[in-house]
Amino acid sequence: MVLALVLIIIAIVVIAFIAIYNSLVVKRKRVQNAWSQIDVQLKRRHDLIPNLVNAVKGYMKFEQETLQKVVEARSKAVGAGNLQDRMKAEGELSGLLSRLLVVMEQYPDLKASQNVAQLTEELTSTENKISYARQFYNDTVMKYNTALEVFPSNIVASMFRFEPYPFFEITSDEERNAPKVDLNF
Repeated sequence: MVLALVLIIIAIVVIAFIAIYNSLVVKRKRVQNAWSQIDVQLKRRHDLIPNLVNAVKGYMKFEQETLQKVVEARSKAVGAGNLQDRMKAEGELSGLLSRLLVVMEQYPDLKASQNVAQLTEELTSTENKISYARQFYNDTVMKYNTALEVFPSNIVASMFRFEPYPFFEITSDEERNAPKVDLNF
């Protein structure tokens, strides 16, 4: 009788251990999937930027520095290695793109261009999708990281060296501050 009770307790512990491990793996995969959704939208943004920059170059003769900064930030974001560096580079790029869109508002001929209007609309749509994907990613990371810290899953997580994921946070002042709009032509 005692042996049967001990075996039942061991079986329950093993089943709980397996369930917790599998739950952590599923949560980690969800975080990875959430990042890949951001990655898809970032790739689309990276593809749109050169087209937009080329379309506005002729109109924005006095804003070449802004355009150059956007191109450099895009290159930095595309070439960023690890997750932290990519997040930081993408944050800087987001801030510069916001500033570029505000500067573009100061050029009536540019706003009238059908090509530029279409590219701007596509970029704005992509930025909205990136924003949603970031929010989803951060929600998923929060659930995963919380599971790594709460008992008893923290024991399983530490045994199998599950690592927390970073949140996608605003790191650049350009992205944190609202762009200033000056409609004085």
